[in-house]
Amino acid sequence: MPRIPAPVLDLHRLTLDNGLRVVLGPDNSAPVVAVSVHYDVGFRSEPVGRTGFAHLFEHLMFQGSESLPKLAHFRHVQGSGGTFNGSTHFDYTDYFEVLPSAALERALFLEADRMRAPTISEENLRNQVDVVKEEIRLNVLNRPYGGFPWILLPPVLYDTFANSHNGYGDFTDLEQATVEDCAAFFDAYYAPGNAVLTVCGDFDVDTAKDLVAKHFGDVPKRAVPKRPSFHEPPPDRERRADHADPLAPLPAVAVGYRLPDPDADLPGYTRAVLLSTVLSDGDASRLPSRLVHRDAIVTEIGAGCGFFSAYDARDPDTMTVTAVYPPGIETDRVLAAVDEEIASVARDGVSDDELSRTAARWSASMFRDHDRLVTRTRAVGVCELLHGRGELAAELPALLAGMTSDDVAEAAQALRADSRAVLTITPGGGDK
Repeated sequence: MPRIPAPVLDLHRLTLDNGLRVVLGPDNSAPVVAVSVHYDVGFRSEPVGRTGFAHLFEHLMFQGSESLPKLAHFRHVQGSGGTFNGSTHFDYTDYFEVLPSAALERALFLEADRMRAPTISEENLRNQVDVVKEEIRLNVLNRPYGGFPWILLPPVLYDTFANSHNGYGDFTDLEQATVEDCAAFFDAYYAPGNAVLTVCGDFDVDTAKDLVAKHFGDVPKRAVPKRPSFHEPPPDRERRADHADPLAPLPAVAVGYRLPDPDADLPGYTRAVLLSTVLSDGDASRLPSRLVHRDAIVTEIGAGCGFFSAYDARDPDTMTVTAVYPPGIETDRVLAAVDEEIASVARDGVSDDELSRTAARWSASMFRDHDRLVTRTRAVGVCELLHGRGELAAELPALLAGMTSDDVAEAAQALRADSRAVLTITPGGGDK
């Protein structure tokens, strides 16, 4: 295996009296700072009958706050030369800014102000329901393969509402949301003790601690919800479903497998990450080499852990294999070829060259991503929230590089055809 460097993150922690966990990562290589706040609430925490609510509330957090009118957050960040955004995931929602280092206090004030009291009004709610519905039209309803596979595959693989429902939201559920629902959601999940504040970049640690205490210290302490386990047993058989997509030009298939618990069995989860990379990272990897270039039965194919990315969710998480293929090719022929490649790895493992090349490519990609301060800051925040160790964000490449051919084979052996979900896409809404 190649020697993968393991950069050390210089992280400093404190916890405020209101329960807010704070992680500071100084880096004076450039005069910029990144600030992120990760709240321990995502799609899986949405109440029954309120699909899409976590994402809708993310939008509401940009509609003004206790001290700021609507759009002021945007103007203050952009007027400082910065950028900002937010995102909703299965197990968390995050908000983040990147600004010149001189604007650190401004960013902290902005995040503290909306943590204390966002403006939740009927006008803002109705406006953002319309915005979210338009986003769904753009990204799902009016796009070929919209929601494939992250919206369409979970209800095939999982049984519980938390794990299987549409995180983007049903229009009816969104329209029925009330201001009272929003206030209750904020009270339940947006307490300081349910969040991690991460600050990375060009700052003095003691000064940053003082600024954090100044702006977040008086945010009222509230009860923190007990986080439930969303675990459910894996399927006891292969499950199949079909989705008619009138905009899809070609048939497609997604296969979903359950992954080891990324918290309780991080090595097992990492073995699956390496396997997915062996299978599909680059034209020389197993699945493209066989199915695209040799057999020519698919036009594209890929595999990955996590619907959004690896290490981005708690248990249960999903490994997916997705393929698009020409009309006339049977779905079972594609699945048989995928199964043969997985079986080959399960039986024989992988060569030293394949293993080292794969680990090097994955690590290089991660290091490249983490060169961007905002990506590194968000990764530290996610690892701190989900695993209690922000340092894990820098340790993953070395963990991956420590895997062996036997580890990859073990991960492949766990991908059983009698415990998976298969979702097909029928183009044009017609029969396969």
